Amino acid sequence: MGAISYGTNSEKFNSKGYVADPEDKTQKYVVCAHFMKTFCLCLFMVVITFSLGLAVVTLSPKLQAIKERGHMEKAAERVLNISNPTPTEYSYLNRMQSSKRFVLQGGVVQWARYRANPAHYDTKEERAFGESIHSNGARMTASTLEIKPNGCRVPHWHFNANEHGYLAKGTMWIGILDSAPFAVTSYNVTVGQVIFLPRATLHWMKCVGRDTCLFILFFTTSDELVTRDVDDVFYATPQDIAARSLKPKGGINFIKSFKKPKENQAVNLPPNLNELVHKASYTRSKINQVSKYFFNLKASRQYKYPGGIIQWARYTKKKTGLPWVERIFAKSLNEHEDTVTMATMRIFRRGMRQPHYHFNAHTMGYVLRGCGRVGVDNNATEFQIRSGDVFFFPRGIQHYIKNVGKGDLFMVIAFSTHDELQTLDMNIYFQSTADFILAQLFLKKQEEFHKIPTFKQDQDINLP
Repeated sequence: MGAISYGTNSEKFNSKGYVADPEDKTQKYVVCAHFMKTFCLCLFMVVITFSLGLAVVTLSPKLQAIKERGHMEKAAERVLNISNPTPTEYSYLNRMQSSKRFVLQGGVVQWARYRANPAHYDTKEERAFGESIHSNGARMTASTLEIKPNGCRVPHWHFNANEHGYLAKGTMWIGILDSAPFAVTSYNVTVGQVIFLPRATLHWMKCVGRDTCLFILFFTTSDELVTRDVDDVFYATPQDIAARSLKPKGGINFIKSFKKPKENQAVNLPPNLNELVHKASYTRSKINQVSKYFFNLKASRQYKYPGGIIQWARYTKKKTGLPWVERIFAKSLNEHEDTVTMATMRIFRRGMRQPHYHFNAHTMGYVLRGCGRVGVDNNATEFQIRSGDVFFFPRGIQHYIKNVGKGDLFMVIAFSTHDELQTLDMNIYFQSTADFILAQLFLKKQEEFHKIPTFKQDQDINLP
């Protein structure tokens, strides 16, 4: 067939419709290149679409978690109204006596603690305190445990904390089941004595006197305390497994006879206790075993100062002059991880625990009696403390406590170290610094610093 001409163009096509000129091969390459370009573009779009889909599937749970966390924090803000700034003092202060009372059958529990879920705080002030002890790694949580006569803090253990306590009221019979050989140590604790219950140690507390018992407790964690009660573990265990473990008379039918109460039994006091218990034997273990966990702080040595008295339940490298029971308790503290040093501090009227800081410990205290004024050098924060308050000072932060009441200010204090507490008071570091260095620092004449006196008696707690 001859060539076909279209209009004015003189291009020639072959019988298949392609251009039949010398550049025929070049045209083929152009068509192929256009096809490959289109193919690559489509392939690229497929890859992008697949990648986006995979990312959505992978990140969806995380995005949902972030979204839920955002909702949770917004809910907490609505509840606590944290959009309004919280005074700085609440990083160091918890008004625990005004906090939520967890009322149980046999007593009441109150807390100064960290909560992982912000919505679980009742006030923005509690949240400020909780987040402060958590962010500073305080390794301390405070609580009060009030138990009615015959009430019992049922057998339990703590996964993530040692427990230290000071009995402020009543008489408490405490039992401890320590690690192998699984000997039970029991003892009657009276007012002014302290206890130490190691992490994961099974223990119970029963108020055995006529008066209500009150424990001031410190747990060595600034995370949420994790606790397991024996009754909860029992009811969570399959009945056939419990029967096989305990091998009771009656077998599994005996296990099935247990009925879980609706009410929380953490601190219990059954109304029919007299029908349930016919004979109770409050045994006391040998003193050398007891001294690993109990110490009579009230009867210990008094460190007297012009403005007050301090007594210690602590580890010290100095063994000379220490009663042997105190040496046993101190050794027990030092051998366990994350234990605390405890003390009672009595500041007389107008007395002041002078400005000082601790090298190796955070401080947490509970005010049992009196009122005072506390100063913290961080942002020059100053605030009042009164009975039922908990205060916290991070390691290395200088602070002071001044009695501003009409009577004694009495506090139970815990320090987060199982070694010797290391403290430096303001008068010591001023007296120890060369006067010409102080002159250069404060822009005062060197001889002016000779006005700062030295004293024969320690001035840890002083008077005006």
